[in-house]
Amino acid sequence: MPVLCLIANPTDSELDVALAARVVKQVGGELNWLNHSIACEILEPKSTDALAEAREIIGAAKVDAALVPTENRRKQLLVADMDSTMINEECIDELAAAIGIKDRVAAITDRAMRGELDFGQALDTRVALLKGLQRKVIEAVRRENITLAPGGRALISTMKAYGAYTSLVSGGFTIFADYFGKRIGFDEAIANVLLFEDDALTGTVQKPIVDKNTKRERLTALATERNLPLSQTIAVGDGANDLDMIRIAGFGVALHAKPAVAAEAGVRIDHGDLTALLYLQGYDDEEIVR
Repeated sequence: MPVLCLIANPTDSELDVALAARVVKQVGGELNWLNHSIACEILEPKSTDALAEAREIIGAAKVDAALVPTENRRKQLLVADMDSTMINEECIDELAAAIGIKDRVAAITDRAMRGELDFGQALDTRVALLKGLQRKVIEAVRRENITLAPGGRALISTMKAYGAYTSLVSGGFTIFADYFGKRIGFDEAIANVLLFEDDALTGTVQKPIVDKNTKRERLTALATERNLPLSQTIAVGDGANDLDMIRIAGFGVALHAKPAVAAEAGVRIDHGDLTALLYLQGYDDEEIVR
């Protein structure tokens, strides 16, 4: 039987008892609070179109709604994107800002994430524009300009505490993914390798690149290695290069995603932070490792 989840942003919640009650009255089922005023679940809704009806009642309120199956609800494998997912920024745009070309590079990034450009070609074009950038400048950007997305550490710590394996697979760069993957707590991090000569960027990236195929293939490979059906996996990202893994995961989550990605994902989270992925799995506040 399905579960209807209502989830708000912990720092600016618009989910209250009255709103939850209106949804229950419309769709039927049993209300259970996972974290009061932040996340609740409605068990076994009676309506055949519970998600659409819930979203209509929610209206303009900043509350996400998702309908998920109860079977295999708690996942044992997470594969996550990095830029604009586990961290708040796009690393390559921040590197471009260091040499005064952020607008130019960010425009290419945005089109690539929307699926309007070939990811590999867009990556090569942007990296070429960074030729000559010093390693020490990149490290300063990493230290001073990149911030962790809210809820990320709690997500990873909690899933690992309950036996899950966590993988950060990024179309960005190892110089960021290795560093932030460790800080957040991921079991592994995979990303593109920037090439240097005398501690300056050559303007090229090591081939083959990490792209949408890599993300999908890593998800399936890890599931096979751990003898898990894909129904026991969760994938999260925001851009077009995340869609392939989002489509095949048990829970495919578009987090604050581009419209085309949100439209195709099984679950879309527009307002909640990364702890939303825990509430989707039925974790309550007392179970979350912070």
